[in-house]
This record gives sequence, C-alpha cells and structure tokens, in this order.
Amino acid sequence: MHNKFNKLTLAAAIAAAAFASQAHAGGYQINEQSVSGQGYGHAGRSSNVHDASIVYGNPAGMSFLDRAQVTVGGTYLNVNSEISNVQASQSSPAFLQVTGGATDTLPVTGSNDGDMVPGTLIPFAFYAHPVNERLAFGFGVYAPFGSNTDYEDGFQGRNQGNYTEVKVMSAQPTVSYRFNDQWAVGAGVTYNRVEGELHRQVPVATPLGLYEADSRVEGDDEAWGYNLGVMYQPVPETTLGLTYRSKVDYELTGDFTASSPVLDQLGLGTVTDDASLDLTTPETINFSLTQQMTDRLKLMFGASWSRWSRFEQIRVDGSERGLITLEEQSYSNAWAFATGGEYQLTPELALRAGVTLDFTPTQDETRSVRIPSDDRRIFSLGAGWSPTPDLTIDVAYSYLTERSTHVEQSKTDSFTVAGQSTPPITSNFSGDYKNEAHGFGAQVTYRF
Repeated sequence: MHNKFNKLTLAAAIAAAAFASQAHAGGYQINEQSVSGQGYGHAGRSSNVHDASIVYGNPAGMSFLDRAQVTVGGTYLNVNSEISNVQASQSSPAFLQVTGGATDTLPVTGSNDGDMVPGTLIPFAFYAHPVNERLAFGFGVYAPFGSNTDYEDGFQGRNQGNYTEVKVMSAQPTVSYRFNDQWAVGAGVTYNRVEGELHRQVPVATPLGLYEADSRVEGDDEAWGYNLGVMYQPVPETTLGLTYRSKVDYELTGDFTASSPVLDQLGLGTVTDDASLDLTTPETINFSLTQQMTDRLKLMFGASWSRWSRFEQIRVDGSERGLITLEEQSYSNAWAFATGGEYQLTPELALRAGVTLDFTPTQDETRSVRIPSDDRRIFSLGAGWSPTPDLTIDVAYSYLTERSTHVEQSKTDSFTVAGQSTPPITSNFSGDYKNEAHGFGAQVTYRF
C-alpha cells in the first residue's frame, strides 16, 4: 500500500515542484531581485547600471560601477485570489453499491475561500567591488524561484492539492571585465538549494467506508548553475545588455507520509516511503536597451525568454519498485516584455514607472490548483532618493493583474488495502480563478 500512496503523492509533488519553480515571471519565476529595477518594471534589467543589484541583472555591468557598493532589500508580495463556479466530485464503480445502482458519482463538498497565497517577503543582498577601471568582482544572495499556496483545510479541491511550498535560494560569486569604453563581459557561478513541501487529501475506499488520507512529501537538493553577460555602449547615451542564465538540474530526495484514522483501524498506522525525482529549471535569456534621452530622462525596453519546453513530462522513481509515475506536461517556451523610464526630478530624487507583459508557459489542459496562473500585466512605480552621494534609498510598488483562468483537473487513485485491490476513485475539480497581487519593495545602497 505504501508504494501506491507514494505514487499518487509524489506525482502531485513533482507537478507542484515544477509549477512552483516558475514564481512571478512567465508563470512563477521570481523577478524580485532589485527594487530600483522594480520601479521601471525591470525593463532595463541587463542594461541599466544603477547599483550592486546588477550582479544579478548582468554581471558585465559591475565594471561600469565607479566604486564598491552594497545593496540590500526586499519585496513584500500580497496576492489576492477569487475562486468561483466550482464543481467537485468523486467517481468510482464502488459507489454503485452505496447508491443502490443509482449513480457512480458523489459530490465533494467544501469551501473555496481563495486568497490561498500567504504574504511573503522576498529578500536579496548584493555586493560589487570594482578592482580597477577594467576588473570587478561581486557576490549576491537571492531567491530565483519560489511559491507558496495554502488552502483552507476544507478546500473543495483538496483531492488535487491543498498545500504547496517550494523555496530556492541562490548564492552567486561573479567577475566582470571591461575591454574598453564600449564592451564588457561578466560571468557568475550559482550555488542553488531547493526545499519543498506538498500536501494532498487522497480519497481511500476501504471495507470501513470512504475516507481521505492526509498525504505529505518533503524533499530537498542542491545544485550548481552559471550565468553570462555582455554589455555594449556604442555611444555614451545608449547601453545594450544581454544575459544568459543556465538551466539547473536537481535530483530531489524526500520523505513521504500518509496518515488517516482508517489506516490506524486497519492496523497499518502511518505509511512512509521515500523516492527521488529529477527537476530542471529552464535557461533564460534577457535582452534590454537603456537610452539616455536627455540629461534627466532615460527610457528602457526589455525582453526575456525562458525555455520551458524542457518540461515535457514528470517522471518519479521509487526506491523499491523503479518507475512510479510518468505524466506528460507539454509546457511551451514563454516570453515577457517590459518598457519603463526614469526621470531625475532633482539631483537627489529620481522617479520611475514601467509596464510588463508576462506570458505563462502553462497549458489549459494541465493547469493545477497548486499554481492556477495565466498571462499577466504588471504596472510599477518607484523612486530613488540619495540624501548623500554615498547613500540611496529606493522604494517601489507593483500591481499585477492576471487574466481570468480556468482549472479543470482529474486524478485517479487506486491501491491495495490489506492485500485487497480497491476500485479506482477519480477525483474531479473545476473552477474559475481570478488573481491579482501587490508588491511593495524597499532597498538601501551604500557606496564605499
């Protein structure tokens, strides 16, 4: 029985981990590594050299900084969701006996409160140190991926998933070299650590009746990646940047548990097992242009591409019986486009604004209650205040509105209880989601 539980829980686990390894760009890939950049919608991510957060945006840009500096900050995300038009049911041939042959489908009751994403602070810290006019070193700590959905206990779609938390933290040492006034290159190595926890309520048909088992999986891994950047200034007023961030291959190992009062009554207690799964986060390419229009005004444009087509299927292998599950996903590559600007109102105060169009890689057929997202529009405002030449305080606000989307999921569970195979139970859920988010960011930069 434990292997069957492992199958259906880890199938949900890898799906959620893969979905969650996308968090606020092109699905759910986190964008929050710079509050100064947030103010203009990250339109100049790889071309606008403003502070030490360029360590992430484009490592080549460090050699355009005039002195050593540290940038520390974070963005608080507040996500609001509405769920409507929900239908949920469970189907099984075994239900014909319960209903006297009237139907093989029973409704699933529950609530749909929405707002299942807790408020989250996403921190970052960067240090950049120009050694001379050509060479610079830097270091950064940030979160490139992450997600957290926590539905209420009685959520009507709990058979598909009711809790997901995936966190990735990265540390990146970086070096850049400037060949002349026009060209610079940079490279960084990333150490990445992922942790995940996923819950799901699995329907169980036993001789004692129909129950739900609380199935949970936890896992972690660490892996290495890299990023490359190039920056080109054909004239002092124009800067072009190109950044490549590599894919990262993880092999998560974790613990699985399934518990229910009915398992205790059957003398099985808490079911445990372990398994492994491979997860690859996609490589991304960012291109941006920064144009100094006047002494006070500069405009920016950016485009990002992520190779989500790598995510074609889910494969989970058990420690005892080999292949546990193989599921097709068929993600598509995704683009995001941004445009923004900065106006230097006074020598101490800069004002910023930007708009981002963010396209999801998920497909209608495979969208999940764990990450029920779709295409997005993001509107941002920001400001930077420098009371002294050594200190800058940046703040930003972003409003994200998402296209209304529909989730329709079915999961079939069948396993053995006390040596007897039970009839399969198919859980069905459909509902409409409308999501929006508010992002409040603040950072401090100090120059040495």
